[in-house]
Amino acid sequence: MDTNTESNVSGQSRAVEDYLKAVYKLQQSEDSVSTTSLAEELGRSAASVTNMVKGLAGQGLLQHTPYRGVRLTAFGEVTALRIIRRHRVLELYLIEKLGFPWDDVHAEAERLEHAASDGLIDRMAQALGEPSVDPHGSPIPTRDGEIMATEWISLGDLEHGRHGVVREVSDGDGETLRKLAHLGLLPGTRIRLLETMADGGAYVEVDNQHMDIESTLAQAVFVELEDT
Repeated sequence: MDTNTESNVSGQSRAVEDYLKAVYKLQQSEDSVSTTSLAEELGRSAASVTNMVKGLAGQGLLQHTPYRGVRLTAFGEVTALRIIRRHRVLELYLIEKLGFPWDDVHAEAERLEHAASDGLIDRMAQALGEPSVDPHGSPIPTRDGEIMATEWISLGDLEHGRHGVVREVSDGDGETLRKLAHLGLLPGTRIRLLETMADGGAYVEVDNQHMDIESTLAQAVFVELEDT
């Protein structure tokens, strides 16, 4: 990587952190993350993503194979998990200590995560009792860069008749979170799939009530299956 490119990448710490988080997220469902997927996730042009990827590979944060995609290096994964830890601890602190609603903390945490030090985040985690999950059920990485493995399945992919407990919900959209809260689809809620709709929606039983869940909401709810 030439000096100018390295200078540009180093000077864009917020962008770098956003890229690493995005690659980590996409790696959960893709063996190798394409620049196209990364561009869509970040809302950037393919050309700008390609340039940034080359810079991050030069810093040892990504493994980049032309025409095949990228993956985080061990160093890159630890860095990504540190950022994710900041975000999730901040979300929980904003709700538990400052009274923010759960549908309004994601954007606030996105802004704060780039400025908060790891030391501050550790103090916040201590004040919260060293939590293992954030308000939306997502696991919080430890100080040592470890994260709890999950095997949740989305409600939209649940098989007919199966039941379980809601463990996690997607937190990127406030309107989705408000709808889920209104329906009572919060982490810890027991749920049973009664019928899958043709459009990807679901007809479910929650707290002895039957309700229709639209497809976009069904894909935003992740369930730990229980034995039938």
